[in-house]
Amino acid sequence: MSGPRILVTGGAGFIGSHYVRAVLAGEYPAYADAEVTVLDKLTYAGNPANLDDVRCELVWGDLCDPELLGKVIPGQDVVVNFAAESHVDRSITGAAEFVRTNVLGVQTLLQACLEAGTPRIVQVSTDEVYGSIDAGSWDEDAPLRPRSPYAASKAGGDLVARAYAITHGLPVSITRCGNNYGPRQFPEKVIPLFISRLLEGRKVPLYGDGGNIRDWVHVEDHCRGVQLVAERGAPGEVYHIAGTAELTNRELTQRLLEACGRGWDMVEHVVDRKGHDRRYSLDAGKLRALGFTPRIPFDGGLAETVRWYVDHPEWRIGQSFVQREG
Repeated sequence: MSGPRILVTGGAGFIGSHYVRAVLAGEYPAYADAEVTVLDKLTYAGNPANLDDVRCELVWGDLCDPELLGKVIPGQDVVVNFAAESHVDRSITGAAEFVRTNVLGVQTLLQACLEAGTPRIVQVSTDEVYGSIDAGSWDEDAPLRPRSPYAASKAGGDLVARAYAITHGLPVSITRCGNNYGPRQFPEKVIPLFISRLLEGRKVPLYGDGGNIRDWVHVEDHCRGVQLVAERGAPGEVYHIAGTAELTNRELTQRLLEACGRGWDMVEHVVDRKGHDRRYSLDAGKLRALGFTPRIPFDGGLAETVRWYVDHPEWRIGQSFVQREG
């Protein structure tokens, strides 16, 4: 008997490709022998090389193309939507594409799933939809108060997903996670950017006073959380996927300097980003109740990530980019 048919949108990107690899490596028993189709627009952050050695079908296309979705979605048992415009700085200088992909794209995808009768959908989102929190942690019922065009567009997509679940009974769940890190991340996000620049002997840019706080989750733990929601999440519900380290950007920089054998003379302070959220923090008790526990301690995961970039110099192009958080 063949396994489930899974459509992974944005599956050639950093997180999506890790998910595809995990599925096809048999890491999720419920999806054993799965047939995977990847739909990806293959913009700058989508790299088909991420899927070179895995057995999946790669379809080039746009999430906003209903005709294409009408061809690839029927017959799929599960749709997991990783596709998104995801860089805050880019959204500040040009928000239109973020609204198009992260709101209209989600609606177009969900409508196609509704028409095809797709049994299971997961909308992958971010903690940034909540804005900034000074103390404590958000639970899944916290109000959405996004403070950047990127975060607002993701919140919009999440609300569309919730509306489709309530109005149409569409079996879609939503996940929200902290900052991801790990191998194969495009080197404009802060961890691969800093690693790339430090390995090349270039200075790294630290925003403002470096006091902004983020929760860090390894990409493999994030994907395990997404998989658990795909298997056991309730339609219309939100689930938080928290990591194993809550660090200021200054603390993160210190760890990266140590990992790369560099000192603080390699750091230059730059003007802070507009509307820079001070702190994110997620309460992940709801997902823990389903059996989720992150497995990869931050220090070990970071050391492994640094080793990967050392061994893959073709990814070390960070000198061309400014800092963006993960």
